[in-house]
Parts: sequence; structure tokens; C-alpha cells
Amino acid sequence: MPRPPSALLASVARLRGPRLQFPPADRRNFQTSASKMGVNVITHQPGTGATPTKGQTVTIEYTGFLKDTSQPDNKGKKFDSSVGRGDFVVKIGVGQVIRGWDEGVTQMKVGEKATLDISSDFGYGARGFTGHIPPNADLIFDVELKKVQ
Repeated sequence: MPRPPSALLASVARLRGPRLQFPPADRRNFQTSASKMGVNVITHQPGTGATPTKGQTVTIEYTGFLKDTSQPDNKGKKFDSSVGRGDFVVKIGVGQVIRGWDEGVTQMKVGEKATLDISSDFGYGARGFTGHIPPNADLIFDVELKKVQ
């Protein structure tokens, strides 16, 4: 393919004008909307054991609540709990549980007690869970990671 004549290139360069110089971004005031969706892990008691990786089996004790921002702890109606029923054992990171659990639990260590604050898109989304969780509900789970295999 033949090159354009140099006069044409010079005309294009003049049309573009001078290069703009932008000051560096001030990262101290940088905000993101990532906290509006996903999972936020709030640690109450740090763990000292292993951190689970995708595909490992974990043993967890949990209680789930509908998020209610009118409550001081954001915990609304309790919809499920393993307390008194027996620990919950599941393979993590492979889609056997809601995405908020897959991503939140893999940030924890064995022995850790934490609250998972899960947005609806990382929970049950627009479909909800009939009879238990309404559509587009944000969720709160108190969890203790007891074991990783």
C-alpha cells in the first residue's frame, strides 16, 4: 500500500493541534462505585489458619439476614442459619453457593469470624428466592470459617 504524500500528513498533524497535557490524577480523592456491588468482608475476629482457594471444601457456621439499613447493624429479618443445625460444608469458588460467598469466603482465614455484606447482584439478584429472599435484596451473613480441606 503506498504511503500518503508528506503534505497530507502535515495537514493532518495541523488539524490535530498540540498534544494536551493532563495533570496526574489525585488518587487521594479517587472514588469508585465498586463498593456498591459485590461483597464487603468485615472481620470481627481474625483467623490464623489457611485461606481457602477455589475448589477447596470449607466448613462454615453462618446466619443470614436481609439487609436493613434502618437497623444499627444493618441486620433485618433472619432467613437462614446453620447454628443449632450443624455446620455447612461446601466446595467454595465453583458456583455451588451465591457469588458473594464464593468471593467473600476466599478472603477469609480459618478461625476468622466476619460479616459478609453482599449486594443483590452477588446474592440472588432479581429473581430472589421465593418465600425467603425478595428480588434485588442485599444480604448480610455472619460467618465463621472453621475448616478448609
